[in-house]
Amino acid sequence: SAGLRQRADSGVPEVPVPADDTPEVLNKALSGLSSRWKNWWVRGILTLAMISFFFFIIYLGPMVLMMIVLCVQIKCFQEIITIGYSVYHSYHLPWFRTLSWYFLLCVNYFFYGETVTDYFFTLVQREEPLRILSKYHRFISFALYLTGFCMFVLSLVKKHYRLQFYMFGWTHVTLLIVVTQSHLIIHNLFEGMIWFIVPISCVICNDIMAYMFGFFFGRTPLIKLSPKKTWEGFIGGFFSTIVFGIILSYFMAGYRYFVCPVEFNNDSNSFQVDCEPSDLFQLQDYALPSVLESVTGWTTVRLYPFQIHSIALSSFASIVGPFGGFFASGFKRAFKIKDFANTIPGHGGIMDRFDCQYLMATFVNVYIASFIRGPNPSKVIQQLLALRADQQLHIFNSLKAHLVEKGLLPALEEAAA
Repeated sequence: SAGLRQRADSGVPEVPVPADDTPEVLNKALSGLSSRWKNWWVRGILTLAMISFFFFIIYLGPMVLMMIVLCVQIKCFQEIITIGYSVYHSYHLPWFRTLSWYFLLCVNYFFYGETVTDYFFTLVQREEPLRILSKYHRFISFALYLTGFCMFVLSLVKKHYRLQFYMFGWTHVTLLIVVTQSHLIIHNLFEGMIWFIVPISCVICNDIMAYMFGFFFGRTPLIKLSPKKTWEGFIGGFFSTIVFGIILSYFMAGYRYFVCPVEFNNDSNSFQVDCEPSDLFQLQDYALPSVLESVTGWTTVRLYPFQIHSIALSSFASIVGPFGGFFASGFKRAFKIKDFANTIPGHGGIMDRFDCQYLMATFVNVYIASFIRGPNPSKVIQQLLALRADQQLHIFNSLKAHLVEKGLLPALEEAAA
């Protein structure tokens, strides 16, 4: 069976393994330590540096966060496409890299165009070129994609048909995993920065705590795909992340900057984060179950409703989130590589750090749409303003009749009198 396995794997060319890229300063400082402890310190120092950078970009505001998400998305795409190119580079596939980047441009144009039309409606209506682009946005996006599709068909070479279709599939799956989900991260950000920061922080916390519990107490292997992952790390990470999520949510839910939706202010031509916080971010009394009541002696506890939602986010980050990492591990093993790249010493590439984040972003988006978000009055008004005058009058009369029937309109008229 070993011979069969070897033969099955032999069709996959190996990707060159990157050299050790730990900064020289760290290498000298940690030269006396075993490789296990050296890796612990390198990962620890770089993790603190990345967390500090994360706090810094949060301080810079939503626009910078969106640009960082775009940059991370492009870097992740580049890392996966480079692996594909490294695996098949000896075949000199025509146009492969050019078409991959062209498709990335098309898909980003489509998604970001949709976002601009949704969230910057009044700005788009003010500028004539933007209004035309917005009106025919989907047609333009499809025409751009179709151009790439035709270029791919024209680039097919007789002796490389199968490989070229492999790489066409490779590019599209990469776009689905990376671009679609980074677009969802931006949508979450517009709902309020708390929906962006808490999920990402929960994944980071789970990653750190699972590593620490596994490093000190790990004995029982969790999954064959990732031999270093242990049950002790998995369980320790789960409970730590739940507690962390509740505490972080409590501190953040009290600040309008974090809880208010990110909106574009037409007067100042900038983003503003200011509103009357919804019920989700108002402290409420909750009755404790009798078991907890007997232990703590409290009958009620004051919490933000968002903290209860944070338990769902933390649970996903620590139970299902790691499967994004296992998926990435399986992918790396398929191509006999240790990391996607060597961008961050001790951590690998950007994709190695964001493998769980993409899964989390999709969950948060689905969670908001299913359990949080109600009808959006400002979007309805935007659509109404885009209608013809006769259509607007028809809707006005229908709404007026409905309000009169409900007995709301006379009350409003009396109040005005």
